[in-house]
Amino acid sequence: MTAEFSLAVHALTYLDAQKRSLTSEELAVNICTNPARVRKVMRGLKAAGLVKTHEGTGGGYELARNAAGITLKDVAEAQDTSFVCASWRSGDVDMDCAVASGIADVMDNIYGNMNRECLEMLSGITIDSICKKLVGTVPTGTN
Repeated sequence: MTAEFSLAVHALTYLDAQKRSLTSEELAVNICTNPARVRKVMRGLKAAGLVKTHEGTGGGYELARNAAGITLKDVAEAQDTSFVCASWRSGDVDMDCAVASGIADVMDNIYGNMNRECLEMLSGITIDSICKKLVGTVPTGTN
């Protein structure tokens, strides 16, 4: 998993808490990153229909849907997030050994199942539910 998933969840939650359009600069200050990184992540969220943009003065990003209808599964899919993956595969498919030639595919299947289970779990968590956990514990009108 990459940090982009967390950045995306943070941005969407902050947009929900603020209830107004925010620029990438405003989001970046709250997320503690740079505006270019925010814009990169927001492109994926826009393409997935989770945010919309406005040009000009007062422009920026805002939620495209009600926060109660945006799940973390939606966010993960918009960011093409894999929660479990291997950067290295053991064995060799050409070896004359059932373990060496087959273990990588078995492990890939296990990782795929784990990713599907993660997405299923995330389908029950919304941006609204995260925001409700935070509202009252942090001021929403400031960065």
